[in-house]
Parts: sequence; C-alpha cells; structure tokens
Amino acid sequence: MSSIPEHTAAERFLRLFATVEPREGATAFLLIGNIFLILTAYYLIKPVREGWLAVSVLADLSSIEIKAYSAFAQTLLFVLVLPLYAWLATRWPRRKLLNRVGMFFLGALLVFWLTRPGLIFEQIPYLGIAFYLFVGVFSVTLVAQFWSFASDLYGEEKGRRLFPLIALGASSGAVAGSWIGEQLLETADILAFDMILIATLPLAGAIALGNWTDRRGTLGDPGARTRERWQEPAAPNADGPFQLIGRHRYLAATAALTLIFSWVVASGDNILFAFVQESLRGEFAYISSDADAYRRMLNAATTAFYGNLFFWVNLLGLLIQAFLVSRLLRYAGFATLLLATPLVSLVAYSSMLVTPLLALVKVVKIAENASSYSINNTARHMLWLPTTKAMLYQAKPTVDTLFVRIGDGLAALTVLIGTRVLNVGVSGFVLWNLMLVVAWIAIGIYLNRQYRIWQKRAEAQS
Repeated sequence: MSSIPEHTAAERFLRLFATVEPREGATAFLLIGNIFLILTAYYLIKPVREGWLAVSVLADLSSIEIKAYSAFAQTLLFVLVLPLYAWLATRWPRRKLLNRVGMFFLGALLVFWLTRPGLIFEQIPYLGIAFYLFVGVFSVTLVAQFWSFASDLYGEEKGRRLFPLIALGASSGAVAGSWIGEQLLETADILAFDMILIATLPLAGAIALGNWTDRRGTLGDPGARTRERWQEPAAPNADGPFQLIGRHRYLAATAALTLIFSWVVASGDNILFAFVQESLRGEFAYISSDADAYRRMLNAATTAFYGNLFFWVNLLGLLIQAFLVSRLLRYAGFATLLLATPLVSLVAYSSMLVTPLLALVKVVKIAENASSYSINNTARHMLWLPTTKAMLYQAKPTVDTLFVRIGDGLAALTVLIGTRVLNVGVSGFVLWNLMLVVAWIAIGIYLNRQYRIWQKRAEAQS
C-alpha cells in the first residue's frame, strides 16, 4: 500500500498564499524565483529609462510628447519582431527559446551600458530614446514568455490554483528591484547608468532558473510526456499569432481587453509625467541658465521621483498579491479578479478629475498600478490557462506585447490630438480615460462568460 505524500514545511508555508499540493513546492519556488529575478532586473533599469528620457531632446517636442511618441514607436518595433518570435517558437524547443531570448536581452544591456553618456562616448544622439524602446520590449517580452512557459508547465487545473502564488514572485521582484535601486542610487559610488550593468546579474539568474525548472517539471519527476515536450517546438504548429487571434473570439476579446487596459494606464502615466516635469522645472528654474547643471538635476530628480513611486507601487502590489488575490479568487470568483482593477481605475480618474494636483495624481496612480500589477496581471495570465500550446507561445506573446504597445500608441495618439488639435488640458485626458474604463469593464464582463466556456472545454479534454 503506497503512502500518501505529505506537505513539507516549505509547502505548508506556501499554503498561506495558495492551495499547494504535496511535491508541488519545489517547482513553485523555482518559478517564483524566476519571475522575481526578471522583475528585479526590470525595476533596476526602469527609473534609468525615465531619467535618460528626461534629458533627451527631439526637435521642439515637449516632455510628455517625447514619452508618448516613444511608446508609440515600440508598437512599430513589435510589428517587426513578433512574426520572427512566433516563427522561432515553431522551431525551437521551449528551453532553447527561453535561453536564447534571455541571452539576447542580457547582451543588449551590456551594449547600452558600454555606450552610455560619459564612458566611451560623450553623447550618442537619441540613445536615450533607443533605451526607452528597449526597456519596453524587455519588460513585456520576458514577462509574457515566462507566463507562457508557466502555463505550458502547469496546465489549467494547477495553474488556476498556483498562479496567484507564482505572481507573488513578480510582485516581490518589483519591490526588490525598486528598493535595491533606490538604495544603490543613494550611495556615492553608484551612478544611475550603473544600474544597467547591475541588472544583468538577476537576469542571468533568471535564465539559469528557467533551465532548472524545465528539467525538473511540475513535481520533480518528469514523466514521458514531459520528456517528449523537451524535444518538441514550443509552439507545435505554424498558424501564426494573428490568424489565431482572428479565428477565436475569446482571443480577440482578450486582445481588446489588453489594449484598453494598456491605453488607460499609459495615458495615466503620461499625465503623471507631465505633472512631474512641470513641478521639477519650476523647482529648478533658478539654475535654468546653466544648461548642463539643469539637465543633471532634472535627470537625477526624475529618476529619484520614479524610483520612489515604483517602490510604493510595488510594495502595495506585493501586499495585495500575497494576501488578497488568492482569497478573491477562492471566495469571490474569477469575475471579481477580472473586474477589480477597472473599478479601481474608475475611482482613481474620477478623483483626479475633481482635484488635479500632483500629490493626488501620485496616490491614485500608485493605487491603479499596484492593482494592475497584482490583481489584473494575475487575471490576464489566467485567461490563457484553457488555451492550446500554439496559443500560449504565439498568440499570448503577441497580445501581451503588441496589443499592450498598441494601447501605448493610442495613448500617444491621444496626446497628439489632445495637445496639437483640440488643445485640451489635463481634465480632458482624464475624462477620456474614464470613458475607456467603462469599455474595459464591458469587455471584462464578456470575457468572464467566455472563460467559463473555455474552462469547461479544457476540463473535458483533460
């Protein structure tokens, strides 16, 4: 008579946050560590991106226009990159895909560090804008790839139980990266651009953990099917991401929800950036005649502001992820998880419309982004659990990258039309965001119904 495996002490600890079964703990820890390191690397370089962009000059464009149009340029970049990524996914096994994409980003970080201002070259024109584009691609590509891998590894039943736990690693990594970056920047020996080099360390660790996780499988004793999966291409057919999205209403609705959510959050970020730059330019107006000193102070102050902002966003997101997300899913259902963030956004922009002050804008953006990074991200990744391998490695990266950036691009178009054509103020942008939030809620209600249909289909096929 075989004995029933018992929970280890580590698994009993994990059960504080999600329903973990015996033997699932080790792989869960590896996945938590993997996404933790990816997000740590990202949040080490994210404030550098904002500071570098703040001192970038492009014709007569304002700060908010440079930021918004740079985000739009990411959309065009993804249109070129995603077909290549989807093609590679049909030819490389998932481990090679994880390794080679990760190594590409690691090498690119080293190139940016070597070409930063003041090391080899005094200033390369538009390099700050190029780095802004790179960081945007870095964040969404590596995170989307990780969740495709986690969905492939776990399947629908395990993923539904364990994704809120795995997402805790993302929230923790975001907090750790923000906090480490803030502490390092306070030392005299570490410059803002040095964070780029430091970020290569957690990224290298994430690549190593991805290999380890793929080798051991869900329970640490890979079966025949898992061993077969090692040799198969990540995406077993070559239909292409756009064909898959166009063929399935569920995927099309998921893409639409991702686009709207990204549009809302990016527009809010642009509003915040404008408030920050206006405030800092007023604060440093006394040295505006010294262009070099003015740019250095503006760079440092912008980097410090966003470092502090990201720390509080990520700390609140971590607390929500650890103690609220799994319980919301268990006791209130998936619909609550899917609709919670747009309801937070509804309150946030309504408040911003009434009192458009920097302090309030910062607080409501912390609330919106924290909810987005925890509750909303978990819900969006869970939408893919009932889908096929081809959808995971072709359609999901496309939705999580291109449609996110299309949302950013539409936010840039909103800035262009609002500033150059309609000449609206901040309240006009906020009012538009409120209308988008209503559309976000409507799509979420539809997707919840479709999710239940796909979930039953996946259970019938298992």
